[in-house]
Amino acid sequence: MHVLLLASAFNSLTQRVHAELRDHGHSVAVELALPHRPLAETVRRHAPDLVLAPMLRTAIPEEVWSAHPCLIVHPGPVGDRGPASLDRAVQEGRARWGVTVLQAEAEMDAGPVWATAGCAVPAVGKSDLYRGEIADAALEAVLLAVDRFASGTYAPQRQHTGHARPAVRQEDRRIDWETDPTERVLRLLRAADSRPGVRDVLLGADWYLHGGHPEDRLRGRPGDLLATRSGAVCRATRDGAVWIPELRARHEPGSPPAPRLPAVLALGDRLPPLPEHPAPLHTASPHRTWSDIAYREEGQAGFLSFSFPGGAMDTDRCRRLLTAYRAALTRPTSVLVLGGGRDFFSNGIHLGVIEAAADPAAESWANINAMDDLVEAVLTTTDRLVVAALGGNAAAGGAMLALAADEVWCRSGAVLNPHYRLMGLYGSEYWTYTLPGRVGEAAAARLTGDALPLSAAAALELGLSDRTVACPPEAFAEETARLAARLAALPATPARIAAKKARRERDEALRPLASYREAELERMKRTFDDPRAPYHALRRAFVRKEPARETPPHLTRRTGPAHAGVTGPAVQDSALPPGPC
Repeated sequence: MHVLLLASAFNSLTQRVHAELRDHGHSVAVELALPHRPLAETVRRHAPDLVLAPMLRTAIPEEVWSAHPCLIVHPGPVGDRGPASLDRAVQEGRARWGVTVLQAEAEMDAGPVWATAGCAVPAVGKSDLYRGEIADAALEAVLLAVDRFASGTYAPQRQHTGHARPAVRQEDRRIDWETDPTERVLRLLRAADSRPGVRDVLLGADWYLHGGHPEDRLRGRPGDLLATRSGAVCRATRDGAVWIPELRARHEPGSPPAPRLPAVLALGDRLPPLPEHPAPLHTASPHRTWSDIAYREEGQAGFLSFSFPGGAMDTDRCRRLLTAYRAALTRPTSVLVLGGGRDFFSNGIHLGVIEAAADPAAESWANINAMDDLVEAVLTTTDRLVVAALGGNAAAGGAMLALAADEVWCRSGAVLNPHYRLMGLYGSEYWTYTLPGRVGEAAAARLTGDALPLSAAAALELGLSDRTVACPPEAFAEETARLAARLAALPATPARIAAKKARRERDEALRPLASYREAELERMKRTFDDPRAPYHALRRAFVRKEPARETPPHLTRRTGPAHAGVTGPAVQDSALPPGPC
């Protein structure tokens, strides 16, 4: 079947639906719902068998849904209606939620139901939940609905009850630092962690607060800032404290929208002298606190976990992770697992920090070199096996960081974007060494040229990964630990480590790693230093969330299974739409 995806943005869920429908043999194309484009004519031009909307902020007009079968993915159970379903589920502390695939009709979210799936709601941020449990439920429901539609025999079920709830306003998200307990503060912060943030006053200015994590030892006057840690600030509540990783300045009329930034960086000179409270690298403490990098051991396996908002790794995060990685190498383990968290693995360099820098070109250069230093350390580790464990998505330099490991394990719901060109970049992180080494030169050129998302299953088939771990997001760390312990205990592991060392020596003799880095960075620096290079405008548009003017051409083409025809380089598009890097 040919499925047309209508979406407000090519976001994580739309990417996963795109990738998994292709895996199931369907041809897929994408059109963005843009205000200045006549949607009816756009849909008619594609002549789809089915229109599917994984993430759509506007209603499908009657002239479209009356002429074409249109299914909507709603992130709520049957009967729940409205634009803020998931926000309310997190804010209200629901234990379970669901996803409904329903037919588009005049009344929003009220059409007949084609499929539904339930899911747990762990105590995580809305965006993490959306990419994890909600996305898993959405794919279960989408694939069932598509199969039912294709059968031609299924009759969707009418909804007999329903409750339309209004959008969540900032008044509904307001934190009263004097009276709200920590758990309520956390729910409010988590329900708005990526969009739109919780509006608040801090140090005499208006900010949007993004993300929240508990702290059970530091105390102070409610609302006061108590400490800093790894770019985050700790703020006192009535009965405890919370760590807030990111802030976004309020948008002032006449000025461009501000990016989300590490809180300490965003506050700048406003921040009073505060103690830096580093978290211990080892995670044996029984206290509830937050750290974006942690290390633990189980027998002969070490686990270096990290979790950065949005998967973005600025210069500081790269350097801190490299320091932790080198510390992990001093431990007597035979297997080192890198990652293993439930959300993003990495999306590469931090475009927001770069955009906010006084000299974006210089910060771009510093950031890419810090990423390269980290990847080089992984590539040159020859005394143990390194596993990259991707519980969530990875893109651009983050995907290449994973490929530096000896084995790549992906949770079944992960999406990979192993390309750079949507940000107008050639790329670095030794990708010209690792990607062709994994999939061959022709397939590497096709993957980086097509710039399309890959499911975990497609990545495994193409050779980008070595194992798919089928489990819920909450179970990924435990399952990874079990598999790593088994790998460390295998009798063949010492021989694999020895063979790995010999292979690295042979590769180095053929062509030194430094030459790959030099060649990649030469092209990157030319781009960074050229103010007319598309990278700068694309980065700015991405960070400021500027709406797209058109659907990128590479998305509008009919695309089949990712593994089909990956034998040669793809034709490049002239347009370079915003995307992750």
